[in-house]
Amino acid sequence: MRTGWETAGRGRRAAAALLAVVVAFTAAGVSRCDAGGASSPAPRAQERGATNPPAGVPSVFTGQRLDWAVCPAPSGAQGDGEAPGEDYECATMKAPLDYARPGGDTIDVALIRKRATGPEEGRIGSLLLNFGGPGVSGVVTLPAVAGDYAVLGEAYDLVSFDPRGVGGTAPVLCGQDTYEGASACGGRSGRLLPYVGTSYTARDMELMRFLLGDERLHYFGVSYGTRLGGVYAHLFPRNVGRMVLEAPVDPVLDGFRSEIAGARAVQRAFDRFARHCAKTHDDCPTGSGPEQARQRVTALLDRLKEKPAPAGGGEDLDDSLAAHGIANHLDRGRDGWEPLVKALREVMERGRGDALLAEAYDHAPDSRARRTGARAGVTGVTGVTGDNGTSALVAISCADSDLRPSFEEYDVMEREVAAASPVFGETWANALYLCYDWPFDGESAAADVRAAGAPPVLVVANTGDPTTPYEGARRMAAELGEGVGVLLTVRDEGHGSFPHNRCGARAVHLYLLHGTTPEAGAVCP
Repeated sequence: MRTGWETAGRGRRAAAALLAVVVAFTAAGVSRCDAGGASSPAPRAQERGATNPPAGVPSVFTGQRLDWAVCPAPSGAQGDGEAPGEDYECATMKAPLDYARPGGDTIDVALIRKRATGPEEGRIGSLLLNFGGPGVSGVVTLPAVAGDYAVLGEAYDLVSFDPRGVGGTAPVLCGQDTYEGASACGGRSGRLLPYVGTSYTARDMELMRFLLGDERLHYFGVSYGTRLGGVYAHLFPRNVGRMVLEAPVDPVLDGFRSEIAGARAVQRAFDRFARHCAKTHDDCPTGSGPEQARQRVTALLDRLKEKPAPAGGGEDLDDSLAAHGIANHLDRGRDGWEPLVKALREVMERGRGDALLAEAYDHAPDSRARRTGARAGVTGVTGVTGDNGTSALVAISCADSDLRPSFEEYDVMEREVAAASPVFGETWANALYLCYDWPFDGESAAADVRAAGAPPVLVVANTGDPTTPYEGARRMAAELGEGVGVLLTVRDEGHGSFPHNRCGARAVHLYLLHGTTPEAGAVCP
């Protein structure tokens, strides 16, 4: 039995662990360009209409019109900055806060669109995009990544949005300027917290589909966006159009088992990096191979735990941030290996943590800067201050998960996650306390993505993905159902492959533009 002193100490430990919790999904990049004096976009000669409104949603919502206009500059919750320019138009969609009680409170959902660049007669419809997270603003991200989807953008209007709790859509706030914990979330945004989970956002997507004029939803989801797409397919299988789920999360594993799988995956990726480093560098900072690399880097992390290394901007690199920085280099695939060699040399030989710290914030929710790896569709680094990404990430994750371990359960879970990876396990175990003292229960341990009756859904996965392990992609395809989930295996490193792997990109284009899926068991070298 624990004394009150021990319990209070563990509570402080949990709060501290939460601030370093692992986030294995992509975050938002921002593109900056001047909107100038652009006028409102000219309307199409005839906007398409859909004939199948969402079941059970009142006409006050299904009868609304999306009034597209020139996009304003991002709000503070979206990260601030300049407007995206005249190629983009924005609109607000009214949705019920609670679809079970549609006559109650409402929310405004922020949308952005880049119209199809090809001839109108070749237009297929809208392609709804979610770039990962949770906690990523699609309104901010689309202008930064639209070039990667240019081929698809000839036949589709490229459309994205801020999911519930994020940016311009009922933003969750858990502190004045930074994330301040579960109590602050409940105090500032308690009314929203029960309604920001993935199943609610999937229902928003169904309303979006109808208002965009599409009989079926065409969708491209990356990382967390695959959970969102899978849940939509489960809820509305008959309304699924052409759907790509890329770098998929595992729909079967609960939060605890997901952390074990993730720790193992990033460890395997690190071991492959260590072999490469040993073969290509006589003075490789990680030594002669994986075994020595594990010893050297765990020793480094132990030193940084005791004495963090100085870094740029007056900040320090501790063991947790260093582990996240290494993982983010691995997320970039082989493109991240040489920069990782340099970053490790810097901290091991010079005692400086600048390079690793610059890469650390994808996996650490306390980020004052967010970086989305080039392999996930965004290039470059941007300092984003004032956005609510961390608060939204925690709120959505806790709405989706029922993992609420006691101190005793946490002890057992922590040891298992730590044992899964000598380099990353201890840090990854902090994620188990993500929802410590959360004021509401989550929906379920895992996502139900069974979609009987849906057309084929293309699941694309790298065998070397360090963030969403390839085994989860197999399960995603299987859980979608026979004749629904179609798995394309890409033999590559990094988190995500589109559009950088040419073979994978060709398969995605062929499917989304022509409806042709790869053959069963297809592999991209």
